[in-house]
Amino acid sequence: MKRKTIQYFTKEYLERCASLTPDQIIEFLENYRALVAKTPEKCQLISLKIEPSLLNAFKQKANLEGTHYQTKIKQLMREWIISK
Repeated sequence: MKRKTIQYFTKEYLERCASLTPDQIIEFLENYRALVAKTPEKCQLISLKIEPSLLNAFKQKANLEGTHYQTKIKQLMREWIISK
């Protein structure tokens, strides 16, 4: 039997959600749908300054996990957004 994950919300989080306007709720839902869509949207090229030693260490660790480092960066970004 598969267990379902239970998500707990803090009082502060629920108060913040209650204060959202309808437009903010719609914007959140649209952004969330785009984030988890089955068909990924076209990626946007960005420029980011990172220390070479940090980037090399990140690439090596991603390689050890068997994933591309850019894929890992996107995964970490999605996890961070959803966890907040």
